Amino acid sequence: MGIALGSFIIFAVSQIGTPGPANMAMLATGARFGFRQALPFVAGVAVGKQFIIWPIGFGLMELAQQAPIVFEALKYLSAAYICWLAWKVANLRLSVGHTQDNPPKFWAGLIVHPLNPKAWAMITGSFTNFVDPSTPALKATLTIAISLFIIQVILHPIWTFGGDRIAKTVAGTPAEVWLMRILATLTVVSVMFVLFGGVKA
Repeated sequence: MGIALGSFIIFAVSQIGTPGPANMAMLATGARFGFRQALPFVAGVAVGKQFIIWPIGFGLMELAQQAPIVFEALKYLSAAYICWLAWKVANLRLSVGHTQDNPPKFWAGLIVHPLNPKAWAMITGSFTNFVDPSTPALKATLTIAISLFIIQVILHPIWTFGGDRIAKTVAGTPAEVWLMRILATLTVVSVMFVLFGGVKA
């Protein structure tokens, strides 16, 4: 059977295109710094998912079965870090094009997915549900890595551009405070859903 590529792509689009910690981070970055200045960060986010795909594809899940408590601890530590980022988002104020802060760089984007519980759950589900166990590891991992990267290149900028457009509408208005709080809340909710509700493939 190999890889159920069509079904996998539908699954991947549904996961990458829906709200989650990474998308909320890109939305907030686009809102804070503008679309163009946020692009290096977005590129880092896209590349950073590869740091999850390849280790899982080549046997990290076997280690997860042998030492589940380690992975459980990492999951909660990652969630705590993302919630801390959400708190920072809640206290940000928009000033697109006029902020003196430096936008997050490519390197900052690299760590978003490795610290994102949703990304780990999604990649695990990709291998366990759409790849036949007899498929060579290199073929399976390369197919999933390339497919996800292409989908990210398409969908991640859309979230970032959405943040840019929203910011230009609400910056400096009473709605600004509520926007940032809502973005932060959605980030926390998405993490809690992964921790306690689960991401089903």
